Amino acid sequence: MTIGERTVSKRSLSAVTNRVTGVLRYTRFQLAFKAALAVGIAWTLAPHVPGVASQYPYYAPLGAIVSMYPTVSGSFRTGMETLAGLVTGMLLALGALLIGAPNVWTISVIVGIGVLLGGLSFLGASGREYVPMAALFVLVLGGDDPDGYSFGYGVQMLVGVAVGLSVNALVFPPLHLNGAVNGLVTLRRSLARQLRDMGTALGETWPPEHEDWSQRESELDALTKEVREAVELADNSRHGNIRRRKYRRDISADYRALRSMERATRHVKDMTEVLADAIWRNPEHVAVPAALINPVADAVNACGEAVEKWDPESEEHSAATEALVKLVGLINTSASAESPVDATAALAMDMRRILRTITAESGDAA
Repeated sequence: MTIGERTVSKRSLSAVTNRVTGVLRYTRFQLAFKAALAVGIAWTLAPHVPGVASQYPYYAPLGAIVSMYPTVSGSFRTGMETLAGLVTGMLLALGALLIGAPNVWTISVIVGIGVLLGGLSFLGASGREYVPMAALFVLVLGGDDPDGYSFGYGVQMLVGVAVGLSVNALVFPPLHLNGAVNGLVTLRRSLARQLRDMGTALGETWPPEHEDWSQRESELDALTKEVREAVELADNSRHGNIRRRKYRRDISADYRALRSMERATRHVKDMTEVLADAIWRNPEHVAVPAALINPVADAVNACGEAVEKWDPESEEHSAATEALVKLVGLINTSASAESPVDATAALAMDMRRILRTITAESGDAA
């Protein structure tokens, strides 16, 4: 294998990983456009809010920004948590003002209490940040009319949150189903590529020069995490989405496929570690007998094709099963004190579990 070929092979997993992150980048552009639109609408409406609230129009765009989230349900949750945090902080500050005028001590104590109250579960991740902030703003910026300031602050934030929710729900409401589909396909192909690369390495002159596959465990972990996030995002994006009925998808099937591929990933990583030990790290104690190298390579390559197809009824799955049965038979006849086959047996066990995972998922879906 040439240096150029090794470079392409080394970059291959990163290339397919970028297909998943590309979906998230597209989502970010959509979100940026809708945030800009929501801020513009909120700023236009803010001066027309009746009463004292019209004196604080700059809080409406802030409310629009904080309520913008990649999913409609996420926008609603974030907006409500933010408003809950604001009300809590304002009440805390107004209670402190009943005792006396703000000074360095009362401001410090109230902010500290606000941080403590931020741990209340109903405030969530978004609301907890606004408890001390709202309290501080009321104490420092409320001036001679803290009640009016609190009312205007809260009303304008409510206006902004309402605008943000409306824009997110009505303008290109995000439904991230393609991210889940593409992510699962990418993960499956990455696992198949990893197995085929290991099979290729086994077929080379030992120690093989083809070794980039041995350093991909962290990349597989990162990809698996990204795919889980994509499936969870697809699931969350359906809630409160007006496009849900038009674009139906069985998310439960995606979760089953994800869990199966996560199990397969663990076995592929285990195979990667075993082979790396046998070839480079600890060949004296973790060995693949020379007579079994080719059968192991054939089984690993066949397993890679089966993972690529991911269908227990396919010819690839049958071929992988036959290659594995042949390998296990050779292992049983080759085992001896002089010819340890622990590494080979471990590889065979992982491949058996991978094939069973594919079969089990098909059975669950049925």
